[in-house]
Amino acid sequence: MNPETWLLLCRTVRFGDTDAAGVMHFPQLLHWCHEAYEESLERFGIAAAEVFPRPGSMPEIALPIVHCSADFFKPLVCGDPLAIALEPQRLDPGCFEVRYRFSSNGTRVAEGLTRHLAISSSGRARRELPSAINRWLEASSLKSGVQPL
Repeated sequence: MNPETWLLLCRTVRFGDTDAAGVMHFPQLLHWCHEAYEESLERFGIAAAEVFPRPGSMPEIALPIVHCSADFFKPLVCGDPLAIALEPQRLDPGCFEVRYRFSSNGTRVAEGLTRHLAISSSGRARRELPSAINRWLEASSLKSGVQPL
C-alpha cells in the first residue's frame, strides 16, 4: 500500500470555511487537520470505532490532543484547491504528533501540528499507544509503505 494514498489528502476551500472578509477563517485550519487525521486512519484501514468514542462505546485508550499549533503563509479563498500532506511521528511509546503541510496549486499556504497522548479512557492514566496507531505510525515512516492488518 502506497503511503501517499493515506498521507496526502485533497479538498477544496468552501464558502462556509471563509469569514466576512472572504478568506479562510483561522480555526478552520485545525478543523481540517483533524479531518485529515481521521481520513488518513480510515484510508489506512483503521475504523473510527477503534480510535474515537461513540454513543455507548468508548475505546479503552483515548488519544486526546494535548498541543496544537497553526501557521499561515498565504490567504485561502473559496474555490482554492488544497493538498494536505500528513507527517505522523511517534515521540515516545505513548505519544505521537502529526504535522500537516497545506499547499494550494503548488504553493505552501499553511502548516499545522497536533500532538496526541495515549491515556486510559476510564482512569486517565498514561498508556502505550494502541496497536492500530502504532501500525499507522510505522507504515507512515516507511517510504514504500506496508500492508495494514
